Amino acid sequence: MGAVIGRAAALSIAIALGACGGEDSFSPSISTVSGSYTAITFTVTSSVGTTDLLALGSTVATTLAADGTTSGRLFVPGGDEDGSDLDVNLAGTWTLSGDTVTFTTVGDTFLTDVEFTAGRGRLSGEETFNGTTIRLVLGRTG
Repeated sequence: MGAVIGRAAALSIAIALGACGGEDSFSPSISTVSGSYTAITFTVTSSVGTTDLLALGSTVATTLAADGTTSGRLFVPGGDEDGSDLDVNLAGTWTLSGDTVTFTTVGDTFLTDVEFTAGRGRLSGEETFNGTTIRLVLGRTG
């Protein structure tokens, strides 16, 4: 009988810790989300397949300042509508609502149309435009 009560108590403690989030929980705030990020995943998926834009030389680097401003650069070789390189200044602003980060940049990019989910050390976003899905994961670098 004692072993059953002991297991029940251990299970109750484990459930309670899980409900409280334990050590793995992450509560996004301005201070935990602000910082420098770089792309660790950047793909485009369409009916013809998935293209890894990082493997083709694309880069995304941005800094989210605690005052709500952004700086950085988006570069995609041959990524502009006319086939030239897409090179966009990511200066602008960012907001945090719950665990959702949104961008407003002076340069016209898909970033302003994507809601990013803030996680521990990363921002993850995915959006579909005219049947093409762009997935971007930014890893914190500083």
